[in-house]
Amino acid sequence: MNDAPPRPLDLIPAPASSAPAARRPVATRLALWLGGLSVALVMTVLTAASVGPAAVPVDVTAATLARRVGLSVGSVSPSQQRIIEQIRLPRIVVALLVGAALATAGATLQAVFRNPLADPGVVGVSGGAALGAVLAIATHLASAAAPGWALPVAAFCGAILAVGSVTLVATASGRLAPAALILAGLAVQAFTGALTSAVITMTGDQELVRGMLFWLIGGFDSRSWAHVQAIAPVIAIGLITLTLLGRDHNVLAQGDETAHGLGLAVGATRLLVLAVATCVTATAVAVSGTIAFVGLIVPHAFRLVVGGDYRLLVPVSALGGACFLVAADTAARTVLQPAELRTGVVTALLGAPFFVFLLWRNRARIGDW
Repeated sequence: MNDAPPRPLDLIPAPASSAPAARRPVATRLALWLGGLSVALVMTVLTAASVGPAAVPVDVTAATLARRVGLSVGSVSPSQQRIIEQIRLPRIVVALLVGAALATAGATLQAVFRNPLADPGVVGVSGGAALGAVLAIATHLASAAAPGWALPVAAFCGAILAVGSVTLVATASGRLAPAALILAGLAVQAFTGALTSAVITMTGDQELVRGMLFWLIGGFDSRSWAHVQAIAPVIAIGLITLTLLGRDHNVLAQGDETAHGLGLAVGATRLLVLAVATCVTATAVAVSGTIAFVGLIVPHAFRLVVGGDYRLLVPVSALGGACFLVAADTAARTVLQPAELRTGVVTALLGAPFFVFLLWRNRARIGDW
């Protein structure tokens, strides 16, 4: 018999949920949700890789993907293989990684700020990335037609500098409080937004302005395997870290006083979570541009069905965000073909009505958040 006392953090209960399924053990619920969402993600990827100006049968797409993991099945023509492997699949994988990153960061920041409506933009990531990107385009460091690596690097640096500024302002009083972070984030977002608008206004080359606007709206055109290789390690490590910190997320969501009483180093934990979420978001935004709603609507929607236990909500949001953004990008490139919408437009068009629907359907539970 183990007589060792429980650790303080083990005493914190998971946030309550009115769903009957919430009475199941967390491990069981997590396995069920991850299994179901994994199947949904595979089906979404298969569909996304099959549709386009040159349609490819789903069975051929499945055979092509199977060959990438060493399974020689089916018959695939060289042209179909090139379309899937060199054109569509890199774009899909980048969208998958970005969707998972934004949704996970959104869920994490909702715990940090104790607000289910928080998203990565609150801490200045989007504004800083936008400013870095438009400066790179305006100064010809990155061409709108062939941005290479200058544009993603500039966007990443802008995002990190913006969040660093937010953190410095928020910690001026000696502690990293959620209210101070929000206010500092709003100030930095307004400042970077004003500078971004000024750069766009003063740029006389309309082609450069068009490139700036395209990046600001967000999309995945011209993404390659090089982009996948650049962002995958950072995003994977970040998602694993945030998932492992799920119990700490639960404690932070209880409030600083309760967290201190349970033995959590609130300031250090909040700073760690914020730093990891920022790196993940900045890495994603650097290759996708500004894509709205993913970090807000995905964790918010899953909160309504799986509850507020971040040990479950964080990994589920990652898979849900990946499904959502791959589907949105597929719609962006196929709905009006041969023309193509920007993915950021589609996420806003899909996200806003769905978000309103969720609020209306679960209006009786909103007060419990």
